[in-house]
Amino acid sequence: MKIDNSVMKIGILTSGGDTPGMNAVIRACYIKAIALNHELIGIKYGWKGLLDNNFIPITDEIEDLIDVGGTLIKSGRTNPLNRDNGIELIKKNMLTNSIDCLIAIGGEDTLGVAQKLHENGIRIVGIPKTIDNDLTSTDYTFGFNTAISIATDAMDKLKTTARSHDRVIVIEIMGRHTGWMTLHSGIASGVHAILIPEFPL
Repeated sequence: MKIDNSVMKIGILTSGGDTPGMNAVIRACYIKAIALNHELIGIKYGWKGLLDNNFIPITDEIEDLIDVGGTLIKSGRTNPLNRDNGIELIKKNMLTNSIDCLIAIGGEDTLGVAQKLHENGIRIVGIPKTIDNDLTSTDYTFGFNTAISIATDAMDKLKTTARSHDRVIVIEIMGRHTGWMTLHSGIASGVHAILIPEFPL
């Protein structure tokens, strides 16, 4: 792998659930890579694509997908650490395809894999993606703001029903093990009580 500032071939993948903004992040990486005279290559279906040698070129077409949901390079939930030779196969495929480093776009599981690959000598950058906003040392993950907007909109629409029938409505918001989505959407909607796992009842 290159260790100087020469032209690099950078692999990029999206792993885990899809969130709004994934194509925008791929686009930003593409623009930066082109500006620095590097090549950006898409790895299809997350870590699975890296294990299976499944690649797609990233071209100018990404410019038109900045506001489109999902991900141009597809996503997957394969964990290479669950394979006995997963890390060695990734190293081999990177070498075979002249990939110098990786960009992994994902949440808790994806970045956990990225950390292990880093510990095994693979040059990698992690980009935090999860609507749950539950990654350590990250103020806001992309996808979080859109999820809050949708949850807030849904709660605002329930207010009229609650008023019309003099009802109390209990709303459950997802968020894995954290209460960020519940807290932010609850504050934005002006709810009467917010219950989150960080403060057990």
